[in-house]
Amino acid sequence: MFKYREMLATDWKAVYHIYRQGMATGLATFTVEELSYEEFDSERLAVGRLVAVDNEKVVGWATLKQAYPTIPEYHGVAEVSIYIDPNYQGAGVATGLLKQLITVSEQEGYWLLESDIFANNTGSIRLHQKCGFRQVGYREKIGKDNNGVWRDTVLMERRSQVVGID
Repeated sequence: MFKYREMLATDWKAVYHIYRQGMATGLATFTVEELSYEEFDSERLAVGRLVAVDNEKVVGWATLKQAYPTIPEYHGVAEVSIYIDPNYQGAGVATGLLKQLITVSEQEGYWLLESDIFANNTGSIRLHQKCGFRQVGYREKIGKDNNGVWRDTVLMERRSQVVGID
């Protein structure tokens, strides 16, 4: 059974290694440049930084980013990032991690979580659907990947069942 806990700065080496593995798949992110812990830290919210561990080994992580940071009315909307060590994919790590992230986000008052997923990343799309996200958009050729190929993304969101929306 996997354990889930808050991400610590000392987890950075393992977190970054898993992130780089995700980049290598071509299914996870447009980002291809090196990323320092300071950059990672400044881009993510202080809350909702979680890791999944198997016998003290970090095998997955998830974070929240403030969506639309310059628009105060959207401060209850956050973007999800989730990455799993390839050796643990399909073992339930991602589902447990995403469910934990949803719980934390609702405790912190977030009413909407969103994910922008490469359209051909069917595993991630299924994971998000399983955890209550729904597709709300399809973005054709929204950006080029590190090979210069235009990529499509699926925009998914999950509205909180706990945080009241008037």
